Amino acid sequence: MQKGFTLWFTGLSGAGKSTLAGQVAEELRRRGLKVEILDGDEVRTNLSKGLGFSKEDRDTNIKRIGYVCKLLSRNGVVAISAAISPYRDIRDYNRQQIGDFIEVYVKCSIEELTRRDVKGLYKKALAGELPNFTGVSDPYEPPLTPEITVDSERQREPESLRAILEYLERESWVPVVGTPAR
Repeated sequence: MQKGFTLWFTGLSGAGKSTLAGQVAEELRRRGLKVEILDGDEVRTNLSKGLGFSKEDRDTNIKRIGYVCKLLSRNGVVAISAAISPYRDIRDYNRQQIGDFIEVYVKCSIEELTRRDVKGLYKKALAGELPNFTGVSDPYEPPLTPEITVDSERQREPESLRAILEYLERESWVPVVGTPAR
């Protein structure tokens, strides 16, 4: 029987959390694992509709994602969260609540995020036109000791994906490709 766990992607908007989460999920499903993704934007539309961007609302949103991840994980599903989750204390709270929790920090500089931002959100935030924008006018607290750090500014997606999968295999969270089931 599959052991559930939570893979928690954190990082600034546009860093590549959702892209990498989708790629990891696809690979784990290919290996026969049950996987669910809780994407920050989708959760805000469905599970956290009506919440704003105050610290209290952000905390509530991230705690809700954590609760769903906890339920999925304890029922043998790999729960993947891809949400900015800007505050360290709420990520740590979720880690404590969930137990089998792996934090993936998708690191990228504001300069690079501004350069690649097709919607122009960083430019507007830096000009003061978007209030409460994480990493610009609202804080983002990077993890102090994440299990995995990928740098989307310096690494290509396949390299980041490989680093995540190698960690999961090395730590026996997922089976190594080609290894017979025990």
